[in-house]
Amino acid sequence: MQSLGIDVLFKGTNFIRLLGGLWVAVRISLISVALSILLGLVVGVLMTSRSKILRALFRIYLEIVRIMPQMVLLFVVYFGTTRVFGWNLAAETSAVIVFTFWGVAEMGDLVRGALISIPKIQYESAEALGLVPTQTYRYVILPQTVRRLIPLSINLVTRMIKTTSLVMMIGIVEVLKVAQQIIEANRRVSPNAAFGVFAVVFLLYFLICWPIGRLAAYLEKRWA
Repeated sequence: MQSLGIDVLFKGTNFIRLLGGLWVAVRISLISVALSILLGLVVGVLMTSRSKILRALFRIYLEIVRIMPQMVLLFVVYFGTTRVFGWNLAAETSAVIVFTFWGVAEMGDLVRGALISIPKIQYESAEALGLVPTQTYRYVILPQTVRRLIPLSINLVTRMIKTTSLVMMIGIVEVLKVAQQIIEANRRVSPNAAFGVFAVVFLLYFLICWPIGRLAAYLEKRWA
């Protein structure tokens, strides 16, 4: 144990601190994902609008999100808005804003793809049965769309959890930041601490993300 540097996690409250840092990352992810799903559903429907201007605006939004790194967005929101607008945003609030901004674009594109994947004959059949547009969406289109969306949405959760490691760059004490603090505090007595501590961090991320990924694969296979 000592040769791997894992022993430092059992000193004092180090392991509890590490779990606390992991909860910070998961909490930011869950809040961001919840907001992304709610707002992304609306954005996805608007992306299928007949208005060319509206579709173009959302396409620009999506491309900006995909091109600009999340770290840059974090710096812009946390450091930039403070100086330009005088806002006093907390680091976690900034992180939620950035990940929601990113998640809404991704979720919106997933919703758009799911909606346009529904064959036109579904709409025509619903109309032939006498269903009005609201009934068509409620009873025919939405159930099929949700089935396509759930596995993809779950994958977005795992991506969000992994990407939250970037928040340490704006001072949030999440799991990687705590790991660095533990390593620095024990560098002399345990020179291999970096290997052991980061291996445990990897294991913690794996234990969270792997079951979520398996659930997405199971649902995708079941509803194929």
